[in-house]
Amino acid sequence: MKPPSEPDQGPVSDRIRARLKKSRKRFHANDNISAFLEPGEMEGLLAEVEGKFKAVLESLVIDTESDHNTHDTAKRVAKMYVTEVFRGRYVEPPPVTEFPNAEALNELMIVGPITVRSACSHHFCPIMGRLWIGLMPNEHSNLIGLSKYSRLAEWVMSRPQIQEEAITQVAEVLMEKVRPDGLAVVMEADHFCMHWRGVKDTETKMINSVMRGSFLKNHHLRSEFLSLLKSRS
Repeated sequence: MKPPSEPDQGPVSDRIRARLKKSRKRFHANDNISAFLEPGEMEGLLAEVEGKFKAVLESLVIDTESDHNTHDTAKRVAKMYVTEVFRGRYVEPPPVTEFPNAEALNELMIVGPITVRSACSHHFCPIMGRLWIGLMPNEHSNLIGLSKYSRLAEWVMSRPQIQEEAITQVAEVLMEKVRPDGLAVVMEADHFCMHWRGVKDTETKMINSVMRGSFLKNHHLRSEFLSLLKSRS
């Protein structure tokens, strides 16, 4: 029997939303809500999004019955949003094996460029770019495999969001997993909300950074990291 605060019928999204509100958990576009989904509800979300996007197509006066190109568009869009481009909202973080820093490594490490794909939460247009990560480990840090940086970045980026908040979330995840003395994250990206609409500027990119720990306090370390990135461009 479902709790009184949870609707017995209606869209699956209503049930998930009720759990989130009961727990007073935020569910913004770039939040992960996997802990509040129950078995089988992803399939329910797919069906619900498909039905609602079909209504959007109807409101756009697109005849999906006789147009063979858009007959299954609603289903394809639902799958794309729920299981691909916004997947980072609905699945748990990827498993990451952490190893102790047995050799007490304490030199600058740089990972990148990592190709990242996200979507602007203002217009749901693609954000396509590259990410660089700088780490200054200490004897208590964890070491993780090279591919895990890409997997964690993909998990965070697969949500609708703005670039400034996206790399902040990447930094928070890595600080928790690796526990370094310092962390730097730099992202460069194209925003298709500028390419495709509005000013239609195809040349402008956005570059931003997040610095933590020793990268924030030690300008020599920060300069070394940024100069190494510049030399690789």
